[in-house]
Amino acid sequence: MRMVDVILKKRDGGELSREEINFFVRGYTSGAIPDYQASALAMAIYFQNMSAREMSDLTMSMVRSGETVDLSEIRGIKVDKHSTGGVGDTTTLVLAPLVASLDIPVAKMSGRGLGHTGGTIDKLESIDGFHVEITKDKFIQLVNDDRIAIMSQTGNLTPADKKLYSLRDVTGTVESIPLIASSIMSKKIAAGADAIVLDVKTGAGAFMKTDKDAEKLAFAMVKIGNSVGRNTMAVISDMSQPLGFAVGNALEVKEAIDTLRGEGPEDLMELVLTLGSEMVVLAKKADTLEEARGKLIESIKVGRALEKFKAFIENQGGDPSIVDNPKKLPRAKYKIDLTALKSGVVSNIVADEIGISAMLLGAGRATKEDKIDPSVGLVLHKKIGDRVEKGEKFLTIHSNCRDVEEIKTRIYKNITIGSRAEKPVLIHKVIMK
Repeated sequence: MRMVDVILKKRDGGELSREEINFFVRGYTSGAIPDYQASALAMAIYFQNMSAREMSDLTMSMVRSGETVDLSEIRGIKVDKHSTGGVGDTTTLVLAPLVASLDIPVAKMSGRGLGHTGGTIDKLESIDGFHVEITKDKFIQLVNDDRIAIMSQTGNLTPADKKLYSLRDVTGTVESIPLIASSIMSKKIAAGADAIVLDVKTGAGAFMKTDKDAEKLAFAMVKIGNSVGRNTMAVISDMSQPLGFAVGNALEVKEAIDTLRGEGPEDLMELVLTLGSEMVVLAKKADTLEEARGKLIESIKVGRALEKFKAFIENQGGDPSIVDNPKKLPRAKYKIDLTALKSGVVSNIVADEIGISAMLLGAGRATKEDKIDPSVGLVLHKKIGDRVEKGEKFLTIHSNCRDVEEIKTRIYKNITIGSRAEKPVLIHKVIMK
């Protein structure tokens, strides 16, 4: 078999066989197939698309390119959740202990993030002492004992995806739905989940800016998951403005604690309950979404979810007292309030620009080498559709630098106050198959 023939077949609109896909993945992972030929195939896929069968075969071939995580020793149905990312996406910090509080195993493998703020691990590591460097045996023990643990992804998980992801980033093929879908799903499947709930973001602060593109990606991932024996569904949720109020690592941990107390932002709580209900049903701990939601709400009311979060922190070396005293979390030197220049209604928040503002403060990484400052970030006091009076504060900058004029200018430019606005719809669509 020759790689050039595989490229020509896909370039001309043909459907690649499983053997051809495996030939490419094995060859590219080993180095036998050079970057320029892999680039040519990625571009051909970008223009010619892939069938559902091709995407499933590509996903599983990437899964088999490296290690897989065996979670069979963990009791119960392991349900994982994946978000395609956004601004102020605190969901996992709330969702994981909440679902675990219903005796559902949450065995989470996560990473550190590039972009606006850190990934889930970065946020948790703003808690003094918290660490994810645990052995697989310890990981499994913690999940069996307390139903929740998190560890960093193994270095040899889906190496084919790592190579192809880096290549796509420099060849103009990042936006290919088949390549995005197989990249995400290969990591989720290799990580050992029995069932997968996907939170696909849409809007200005999301990778998929339109509902149409978000739906295409969601359908592709759901088809892949179900075709390889993982019960998979997707929720398309709004990211036209930051989720919740906080954008920044320690600030988001504080917001997660508030939400687990039942005192968090309305949109964050609603998304957590929507995703959590799906997870509870997939884990067979409730027969209906209504029953599942009721159990989640009850767990928050009686404090069980918050206690689970405390146990989770303590089990992984963190200081659980931050739950009762969030002032122990890292705090920035300066809090700078931005006030409205006129009265009206917040009509637009350009979410990705707000995220960039947080990153420039040090809350996120522009490159892998950048170091995150866990204390800095932004806190919104108004969202789209909220009334604001001239001189009233609508956002607070948390910074370790007094000079934030560039950040202030960027924020004022990207938050619009108009005469009226409707609050965005949070849940756009649910996709089951």
